[in-house]
Amino acid sequence: MTLSPVFRSATAVRLLREQGVWQRLAPDIEAQADAVRVLYADLKEVLGVEFRGEEPHVPTAAEALAPEGLHFVQEYFFLILFRSIFASLGVTPERLRLYAELNFCIKGTITAADNLFDDQDKSLLPLAPVAGARFRSILQLMSFERLLRRTLDRGQHAHVLDGAERDAILRALLDRMAAIGTLEGSEEGGVDDIPTPEAMVEAVHRVRGGALFALAFAAPRVLESGETAERVAAAEPAVARLGTAFQIVDDLTDFEFDLGRRSHNLLTSQIHHHGTEAEKAALARLRASDRIEPEPGVVEDLFRDSARAVLERAYEEGRASFRALADLGHWFDAEFADQVVHAIVGLDGVARMEALSSAE
Repeated sequence: MTLSPVFRSATAVRLLREQGVWQRLAPDIEAQADAVRVLYADLKEVLGVEFRGEEPHVPTAAEALAPEGLHFVQEYFFLILFRSIFASLGVTPERLRLYAELNFCIKGTITAADNLFDDQDKSLLPLAPVAGARFRSILQLMSFERLLRRTLDRGQHAHVLDGAERDAILRALLDRMAAIGTLEGSEEGGVDDIPTPEAMVEAVHRVRGGALFALAFAAPRVLESGETAERVAAAEPAVARLGTAFQIVDDLTDFEFDLGRRSHNLLTSQIHHHGTEAEKAALARLRASDRIEPEPGVVEDLFRDSARAVLERAYEEGRASFRALADLGHWFDAEFADQVVHAIVGLDGVARMEALSSAE
């Protein structure tokens, strides 16, 4: 799971617009767009022109909030939200700029690494179409490593941090990423055991989702002090719970893919341990099948009851996250937590989430 594009549902987009969420996020959208522009400019300094492609247009906040420009918000929603949270915690503008740039580098690094684990070819950098999807991911990884260091160097030159803090941030990020990667690596050959849903959430989802979102706190936990540091420390587990909710939802939309590669999936666990006899029998048939992946739609057709139980668990994590953030002074109305959790899916998950959340 990566910090993937979200809010592909037209219903979700309309809901957030009606509640004024997009307008409240406009300054953070603009700031994150500025960070992307800065890193695009940095790329020209660290990578030769023969390896770079055409630089895409980075929209202004007004452009991004127009219906035809919403792709930027969909791609960077969580980074935008992180900046909004940090601002509400009292982080200074200089550090907000640093964190926005660092979070772009973190998202790009995780995306490239996820490509290698899942044989995908997503990129956040305007790279030339060089041969080989794996090589493009490796090139993206190497580029973001250079861009991350350049971002920290820029912060050091601007006296936002010193050399010791720079080294501490690099160490914290690598340690945290290594912990997440260790879980991913443990599933490379597939897994045979199916932990209970409760055990899986703690051992898998709070790492793959929660710790992933908490990467945004690696630098603030080093740099912030006083009351702001206390507020940042309190916000980190709340944001981690949102990441856990996102990973749970991701399991619902990726059920077929995860079943095919035999990786941990919360819906599989829910069915195996708590499903109906019909669900358990259907899951056993699918796991014994020679098909790499089952036919699409099996969740809605065969496992609806268990899938709804998993979705409710995601709602609980999301509600707890937004309640905690509201207690810290963030403006997002916790009453809309369910709608946000319902909406944090990619394009392929929209129909499934609508089916699972419907009355029938």
